Amino acid sequence: MNLFEPFHYDFMVRAMMMSALIGGVCGLLSCFIILKGWSLMGDALSHSVVPGVAIAYMLGLPMILGAFTTGMLAALGMGIVKSRTRLREDAVIGVVFTAFFALGLLLISLRPSEINLRTIIFGNMLGIARGDMVQMLAISAVTVLVLALKWKDLMLYCFDPGQARTLGMRVRVLHYSLLILLSLTTVAALQAVGAVLVVAMLVTPGATAYMLTDRFDRMMVLSSLLGLGGAFAGGYLSYFFNGEVGGCIVVLQTLVFLAVFFFSPKYGLWTRRQEQVL
Repeated sequence: MNLFEPFHYDFMVRAMMMSALIGGVCGLLSCFIILKGWSLMGDALSHSVVPGVAIAYMLGLPMILGAFTTGMLAALGMGIVKSRTRLREDAVIGVVFTAFFALGLLLISLRPSEINLRTIIFGNMLGIARGDMVQMLAISAVTVLVLALKWKDLMLYCFDPGQARTLGMRVRVLHYSLLILLSLTTVAALQAVGAVLVVAMLVTPGATAYMLTDRFDRMMVLSSLLGLGGAFAGGYLSYFFNGEVGGCIVVLQTLVFLAVFFFSPKYGLWTRRQEQVL
């Protein structure tokens, strides 16, 4: 078996490099999602973009435009329903994102010959087009730039919105900035792992890094490296397993999470049991 064989094919090199890029960005954003407790929000947005993608395909528009539009509509809808009812946030998210996902599946079923359902649900990184690569690069650059400039403000907002408001920060602006970044990154990650597995790339690296350090700046670095490395390695291994790129990426990231869960130097389950014995 030639371990360098995947690098002989341009489509594999593109898949691995773009997966690594999106994995790193998702890992960076993952820290804020974990701190804010927005894991369900990430899941909701990843499903809510499906009707937007379907409509964009039908009208011949860029996928990013339709996906971002319905993602933001879903986020705004969740905010309105939550503020006008007594429902808990998890119930509101469940109602709204399943409704949008169902609408997307309905639209796809009406025009099955024009829309590739498998690509939307599971991604198609091996067949990524040049236009999609440009979109992913642009989204990644914007996300990294905003987080690099505002990470301290966003960190305080995610940790304690009340304190951020007391200090005179524009909490509503920070809220929607983070929401927009989450929507954009979800759209970019769709191409890599599809709507079903996007939430894993947005949550798993941050959750893993959270168990390795108590400092947020280190958490961001670790999470980004875990996301980047897991996505690159997952794309690489998919060649030998002849499996879905998205599935390989998420399974590998989950295995790393489990290893850290048991053997983390400070918070690992095995480590704590050994300390109790001693």
